[in-house]
Amino acid sequence: MRYVIAMAMLMGVLAIPFSTLNEAQAANQKESVMLMELKTGTVKIKLRDDLAPNHVERIKTLIGEQFYDGIVFHRVIDGFMAQTGDPTGTGMGGSDYPDLRAEFSSEAFKRGTLGMARSQHPDSANSQFFICFDDSTWLNGQYTVFGEVIEGMEHIDAIAKGEPPADPDKIISLRLAD
Repeated sequence: MRYVIAMAMLMGVLAIPFSTLNEAQAANQKESVMLMELKTGTVKIKLRDDLAPNHVERIKTLIGEQFYDGIVFHRVIDGFMAQTGDPTGTGMGGSDYPDLRAEFSSEAFKRGTLGMARSQHPDSANSQFFICFDDSTWLNGQYTVFGEVIEGMEHIDAIAKGEPPADPDKIISLRLAD
């Protein structure tokens, strides 16, 4: 009987940290989802701070500054990806923050994956990112994966195509989920 009581007490003690951990995980997950408002609807994106914590932190910082609001998709290649995040709309601009060191992972570039755009130099990502329309495995290990579309991919599919598009779509707003 003492064993049963001792186990029940131990389980009660262990249940407190687990419930606290689950609440903390839920709060972190909520903070790690962003909502991208496009003209056709809302895209829900899970940020992958487990893969690229520095890139996710940069994206969150820029979201907090409303940096992405009104920025166009300047390079949209059918069957490949839609690229945005350049305030000049040319593909040559970025934020005022320093470039980031690459955070390459073994995560595959597949439909809905968000990756950081960069120049030839691996440590040159800044604010531009792209969303894959289809699997793009040739990018694996060469670009930083930092997120994935979890709802609303049909809105990404509807973005005007072109390099640059004749009438580019834009991000109406980009926010962290409440």
